[in-house]
Amino acid sequence: MNRVWTRCGSRRAFGRLAVLGLMLAGSLSLAACDTLNKALNPAPKLTDQDITDAYIYLLGRELVVRQEQLDLGSDFKWNQVNHRDPGGVTWANPNLDVAYSEAWIAIDESSCTMVTLPSIKDRYYTVQVLNGWGETVANINERTYPEHPSGQFALCLKGANVLLESSVQRVDLPSRKSRILMRIELGADPATAIKLQRKTTMIATGTPVIAPTFDQPNFANDALPGVDAFDRAEALLATEPDINPGMEAIQAKVHAVAAAAADPKQRAHIEQVIQEQSIPAFYADQEKLGTIQNGWMRPSTIGNYGSDYASRSLVDFAGIWANNNQEAVYFKTNTDGDGTKLDGGTVYTMTFPKDQLPGSLAHYFWSVVAVDSVKFQVIDNPLKRYLLNNQSKLKANADGSLTLVFAPKRPPGTPKTNWLPTPEGENYNLTFRFYGPGPAITAGEYFPPPLVKKE
Repeated sequence: MNRVWTRCGSRRAFGRLAVLGLMLAGSLSLAACDTLNKALNPAPKLTDQDITDAYIYLLGRELVVRQEQLDLGSDFKWNQVNHRDPGGVTWANPNLDVAYSEAWIAIDESSCTMVTLPSIKDRYYTVQVLNGWGETVANINERTYPEHPSGQFALCLKGANVLLESSVQRVDLPSRKSRILMRIELGADPATAIKLQRKTTMIATGTPVIAPTFDQPNFANDALPGVDAFDRAEALLATEPDINPGMEAIQAKVHAVAAAAADPKQRAHIEQVIQEQSIPAFYADQEKLGTIQNGWMRPSTIGNYGSDYASRSLVDFAGIWANNNQEAVYFKTNTDGDGTKLDGGTVYTMTFPKDQLPGSLAHYFWSVVAVDSVKFQVIDNPLKRYLLNNQSKLKANADGSLTLVFAPKRPPGTPKTNWLPTPEGENYNLTFRFYGPGPAITAGEYFPPPLVKKE
């Protein structure tokens, strides 16, 4: 009897009938023991909400992998920087008043990636580093390294024993792979910004071991993965640890859904939940990503998400590579001030009081850009004007206020410089950015003025 209890657990693991059966049998195989334990101690039932939670969590990692696949399938090479022409990027919600440079870096215990940054004065810049979940893990600029704002920076795996010169600023990273996004403000002198951009270099100090890009099918924003995502879930989670604490519970749900998806009896139900509940909930949550005021939504968390994995997945979906609030604050809307969806064929105005002009609210610069509502990419127009900002030579009203106009055609009396063309017959999104946000913005006290429909 003791031999049986030793094999299968404590006395409390069995009911009277089970004990009686074991006494009669005298022994029990390990397989039979496991079957009996499962029957007597069934796993908690998987709810539809568990499936949705696990799906939205996993989607964040899938979206970053999708971008890694797209990038490494084009002109990216590991540990080499790609300098983009202004406006020469195609991801969601790009900022069009900076020169972007991009890279994927790979590091390990014996190799760092060296970034050499020229001296940049009187304009915004940052070298942003993100991990495989879309989390910002570092920024290199005058704010974060006031004693070493330029020169050489070694991006190293935390704990790696790599010998560096004393003049090199070491930056420890949590992952073996990272995405780099450098921004330099174009400002009033774009040519100088581009020269500074091209002086930035990147090189590996050794020969890092680079894991292959995870193999997953490509997917579009309007055709997200189904239950097949959980066929890859265990392998996918193993490729990149989640650096945020407290994620064990949601990862346990992913493990449970992945195990259930392998059972044909449960697989069809999981697919049904994903298509009818999880994906619609994810799309709907875009409207509830943060606090809404004047029709503008400010994300509650961005860049660094803590336990808010849903916001992380949503940002990876609609604005991948978003930075944190210490660098910039983003406001987004696809509605007017009354909550009605924006119509590209309608005229909207947005007026800033003279004591709250947008330029007074940011240390560096501000901008507003229109993007479509599916891929969140800039919308083409005959004028080839894609944003308004502090370099747009905007004309103030007679009382000192400032009115921006969004419309398919320039309304009579509207200064051409104050007008941003919109797509007639389509809903669209506006993204308003403040780089180097002022105290009222960082404290969450300020929201841009509402868009007012012109009758």
